Amino acid sequence: MKTSEPYVPALGFRWLNRLYDPLIQATLRKGKIKSALVEQVGLMPGQRVLDLGAGTGTLTLMLKRAQPEAEVIGVDGDPDVLMLARAKAAKAGLVVTFDEAMAGALPYPDASFDRVVSSLGFHHLSRETKHRALRDVFRVLKPGGQLHVADWSRPHTRLMRGLALSVQWLDGSDRLADSLAGRLPEFFSDAGFADMREMACYATLFGTLAFYQASKPA
Repeated sequence: MKTSEPYVPALGFRWLNRLYDPLIQATLRKGKIKSALVEQVGLMPGQRVLDLGAGTGTLTLMLKRAQPEAEVIGVDGDPDVLMLARAKAAKAGLVVTFDEAMAGALPYPDASFDRVVSSLGFHHLSRETKHRALRDVFRVLKPGGQLHVADWSRPHTRLMRGLALSVQWLDGSDRLADSLAGRLPEFFSDAGFADMREMACYATLFGTLAFYQASKPA
């Protein structure tokens, strides 16, 4: 997700972009975790979904494979990772759209998506930009639409607290603090979302990963 503040690539440095997929696959059980998120989203034919902070497009393409009759759009602020995402889509023969845009300034009309999904994106943002991005997500969702977020959460054990230090090193302790304090659900509510639920929680080599779901009131 690109913002007016300094952009932070997924692994902290742009030269690491091409290592993102193999590193995440090796450390986060990417296939299993992202498959669980796709299942949680539960796309239906004809629905329109936005993958916010799409990165290299892995989740975007999984959403399209899960529901070929849905319109799937990925958005990210990093042109380098979007090049990788478009190449992956072309190689897979999947018709999806990847747009470059800033968090909090999405180039889409009001009430234009049934679902918005974000995986490991919000912890890159400052608190101010998190709030701005969530207000914009609320704007582009249709009434009754759903937000699905996978991101770092409050460590549940001493081991998870220790493992979270590696993420703090890459992404900065200030940006990550809200996630590790479990504040994301509060921010969802502040943006107007209702029916907020923590759907699942996973222990990973980088700490505790939580899945959230919230809805825009109908």
